[in-house]
Amino acid sequence: MWKRIDHQPKIKAVDGPQAGQFKDLGAAREPAMPHPLELSEFQSFPVFEDISHHIKEVGAQLVKKVNAIFQLDITKEGKTILQWTIDLKNGSGDMYPGSARLPADTVFTIPEPVFMELVLGKMNPQKAFLAGKFRVSGKVLLGQKLERVFKDWAKF
Repeated sequence: MWKRIDHQPKIKAVDGPQAGQFKDLGAAREPAMPHPLELSEFQSFPVFEDISHHIKEVGAQLVKKVNAIFQLDITKEGKTILQWTIDLKNGSGDMYPGSARLPADTVFTIPEPVFMELVLGKMNPQKAFLAGKFRVSGKVLLGQKLERVFKDWAKF
């Protein structure tokens, strides 16, 4: 059984902070994600925007087929430079920049040049994964459904 040993006195509504009780934390850290105005600098950004428009058009059909949330972490020199979420589990589907609002079923960590080759059909996703060109966590087999989404997008 667990026992709590860090008891703190109760604070009354009239109690305020005492002098010297707060610590200056300094300047805020630089955000991991770039500022939205800088997103267009990335090679993959127009592709993500185009896929997003495609999902808005046919998202309801994709939700029925796919039923999953994917998070794509695009990297450069080992650091995440972009994050996009493809939600094909809720409502009529959605795609937005940033990490998944709900827990992602599958998270892909892909260098930007590899991502571009994958979505443009220049590289086989299964071979690239087995060769260690990108990482997948979560439900790995759902990646095949995402591949179909990209293929459908490429047809338009």
